[in-house]
Amino acid sequence: MLSVIIPVYNEEKQIANTIQQVKNTISALDQDIEIIVIDDGSKDKTWDELKKLAANNKEVIASRFSRNFGKEAALMAGLSMAKGDACITMDADLQHPPQLIPKMVSLWKEGFDVVEAVKNDRGKEKSSNRLFASLFYKILHRLSGYNLQNASDFKLLDKKVVDQISQMPEKETFYRGLSAWVGYKRTQVYFNVPERKTGKSRWSTLKLFRLAIGAFTSFSSIPLQFVTFIGILFLIGSVILGIQTLIMKLKGWAIGGFTTVILLLLIIGSCLMISLGMIGIYIARIYNEVKSRPRYIISEQTTYHSQQNQRS
Repeated sequence: MLSVIIPVYNEEKQIANTIQQVKNTISALDQDIEIIVIDDGSKDKTWDELKKLAANNKEVIASRFSRNFGKEAALMAGLSMAKGDACITMDADLQHPPQLIPKMVSLWKEGFDVVEAVKNDRGKEKSSNRLFASLFYKILHRLSGYNLQNASDFKLLDKKVVDQISQMPEKETFYRGLSAWVGYKRTQVYFNVPERKTGKSRWSTLKLFRLAIGAFTSFSSIPLQFVTFIGILFLIGSVILGIQTLIMKLKGWAIGGFTTVILLLLIIGSCLMISLGMIGIYIARIYNEVKSRPRYIISEQTTYHSQQNQRS
């Protein structure tokens, strides 16, 4: 069986078309299929649309979060529900083209455990978002050692990989990073990002920034070591400046240095605040993990069989 996981948020106009295209593509492969759709607390009529789709399609399993927990939580929920021998994760907006699925399945059957779909380009994305994404992946590569340049959540994972990721107890996850961290035999396929047919991206600058911070702190402690490095640099600079000041004082060359003092105070104060902020982010992650709250809460679930039972 092949499991397809699709997280959705406010996709009432698009989801039916997406599911139909996925079904049409996989039907040619002669594979059993389940399509797991996770409604991440949509505020439009996405859930009503999903109930209709589940009532008319035996392959569709739809679950609804009690509120918006985020795409990462929706992906983890789908992975925990998947029963297939392989699992495909993809977006609902068709910017992850279903036409690539047969190639991914073919590579899986050749023996690859992870098949990653990598973007040849980023479509008609804003130039600011392109710059942010490029900078994010370069920094993440430097901090963690994982090169996720142009990576996406469009992946095929073998069942054993899904089981390993699902067993990880951490509450705040970064799916792209986790799928790279587990290792296994992997390969890549490439695609051009098609234009979105309906609606617009829900990823605001603030959400992208939070995702970046979560990714950095999930896979590297180097920012904390960077704080120590800054402290050592300032200690060396302070010793040099102290020696210079003492020599000038003894020789009678000392003059009022208010500008220098103010600049030093501003620089040191800024570094201290940044350092405290970095430490605070890591402490907040520890705090969230220690609370052991669930990643998500499922308020409703519907399938073809459950709706048939209700009618009977």
